[in-house]
This record gives sequence, structure tokens and C-alpha cells, in this order.
Amino acid sequence: MIDPKQIQQEASEQMEAAVMYLDDALAHIRAGKASPRILDAVRVDYYGQMSPLSSVSTITTPDARTIQIQPWEKKMLGDIERALINSNIGLAPNNNGEVIRLIIPPLTEERRRELAKQCKGEAENAKVSIRNARRDAIETLKKQIKEGLPEDAEKDAENEVQKLHDKYIKQVDEVYAKKEKEIMTV
Repeated sequence: MIDPKQIQQEASEQMEAAVMYLDDALAHIRAGKASPRILDAVRVDYYGQMSPLSSVSTITTPDARTIQIQPWEKKMLGDIERALINSNIGLAPNNNGEVIRLIIPPLTEERRRELAKQCKGEAENAKVSIRNARRDAIETLKKQIKEGLPEDAEKDAENEVQKLHDKYIKQVDEVYAKKEKEIMTV
């Protein structure tokens, strides 16, 4: 027989992972403001190895609309520029021979709405993951009754799982609302 607290802990970990994944996914959605995190997925050929851009250069944001990439080795400028062009970030690199600058264009109202819709989809995916974790935990608790778990202990544990569910759904809503506000702010 599995301890109900262990089942709750596993459900909590799955729900926490869904919120963390949402936070990471939303960080990669460009909101009209410069953020080095939109370059996390960019890989550069560095001596035959595909390395993250952040491991071969310094990435800074000198202002709200500019990302500046300073390679540690000048000969990497061309490789970094090619990697940026081939990536799906949608920004054109501006190479001056010393650094590469990415200018973030202001978002149109239509594009803001598209990004908000994309964020809502990511939030819904996180909610589905949280609901699935709740469903799995409750099913496991119901199976434990057959193995000797008292029904009142199962009901108490089920109520705790529901409280966890409500807590994490609220966190998803807060993360989404914050990102939506960031996107819709001109």
C-alpha cells in the first residue's frame, strides 16, 4: 500500500513541473521587449560542436529594444550571425565587426493579440497537465482503497489533491495574466 502523502507529493511535483514549463515557454515568447532568453534555443557551431549562444558570447540588453551579442572570439561573428538567421526568432542580426545587435521592432496590435492567444494556449496546456496529475493521483488513491486504505483517509487525501490542483491552476492564471499584460502594454 502506498502512503497517501506520497501520492500527494508526486502530484504536487507534476503540477509544479507544469507551472515551471509554462514559465519557461512564456519566456521565449517575444513581448516587444528585449530579453536574452529569446536566444536560449539558438545553437552555434563552435569547433565542430553545437553550443548554446550564451556559452560562446556575452549577451546583454543595453536598452529595452536591443539585444547585443559580444562573441568571445571575433572569428565567431559569422557563425553567430548565420545561427541567428537560421533560427526561428524572427530578428535580423546587425553585425558591425565587433558586436551583433538585434533590434526588437515594436509590436503591432494584431501581433500582440496573436502572441496573447499563443500564451493562452500555453497556459491551457499547463492546466491540462495539472488536471491530468490530479486525475492520476485520485485514480491511484481509489485503487489504494482495494489494498486496505480506509475510505475516509482516501477522501481526505483526495481533498488535499484538489487543494493542490486549485493552488497550481491559480499560479498558471497569474503567470498568464502577467505575460498577457506585458504583451499588451505598448
